Amino acid sequence: MKRVLSGMQSSGQLTIGNYIGALRNFVKLQELHRCYFMVVDMHAITVPQDPAALREQTESIASLYIASGLDPNKASVFLQSHVHAHAELGWIMTTLTHMGELERMTQFKDKSEGKESVGAGLFTYPSLMAADILLYNADLIPVGDDQKQHLELTRDLANRFNNRFGDMFVMPQPYMPEVGARIMSLDDASKKMSKSSPNAGSYIAMLDEPDVIRKKLSRAVTDSGREVKYDPQNKPEVSNLMSIYSHFAEMSLAEIEARYEGQGYGPFKKELAEHIVSVLEPIQQRYREIRSSGAIFDILKKGADEAAEVANQTLLEVKKRMGFIVR
Repeated sequence: MKRVLSGMQSSGQLTIGNYIGALRNFVKLQELHRCYFMVVDMHAITVPQDPAALREQTESIASLYIASGLDPNKASVFLQSHVHAHAELGWIMTTLTHMGELERMTQFKDKSEGKESVGAGLFTYPSLMAADILLYNADLIPVGDDQKQHLELTRDLANRFNNRFGDMFVMPQPYMPEVGARIMSLDDASKKMSKSSPNAGSYIAMLDEPDVIRKKLSRAVTDSGREVKYDPQNKPEVSNLMSIYSHFAEMSLAEIEARYEGQGYGPFKKELAEHIVSVLEPIQQRYREIRSSGAIFDILKKGADEAAEVANQTLLEVKKRMGFIVR
């Protein structure tokens, strides 16, 4: 059984982009593979976080994992900070990473652009991400386009370790769905939908109320003209909305085009909102039950114990091979 490892940062609210690009796939993967899904709270602090907000967002995202269909009896769901091996192997991988490799990371360039100073963690966190993956010798890594560069670094570090200290790590492979891996912003289809965007109208959060969802969709930017046609090059805004529609209504892009032929954007956006609401409302109800019961803390403890059993063994073997005295 292949191993799968993935996680999402506890910064901001999860969006439908996170749901389409990650959570839906997590639920499918747990049926086929040995899965480890974490909330990467240590990655979140690479930029300043309000303590109360960090706690709330961490519990919220973990609860949404379960509400969306992750089963703690099929997959290990845990917090990154609860498995101490992540931090320790993260440091070890940092010592194996070259400065030039980190300087080439486009995410660092994007997040540091225009800022007078940035924390060193923002620069080095790809090494921690590599450690996250390598701790579990994961075979498949669900990633979006913006994370492929980090996965390549992970593969390079695994290869570098193997060459210096003997074969130990497998080469992780990316897992990407064909459509919807990169859902774009509702107000600018050239930018990825982001849960940390300051403009709430640019994304639909998984916990948005139905009327909020309807209002955001009605105001979503569309291309000139009125034809509902999938053409990312010439009609990026409508193509993005069609990708979202395809996932929530489980219809092909061709079926969506046929359904709205000659109707224009109005009926299309209105029915898209209802499809999203129909999927999210049961998740929101389950989420409220999980939060009110406090069950998430037992789930996270169970998941961390399961993850630590594997991670600690990996870390121990790494330290032995590198020459550390272990106990």
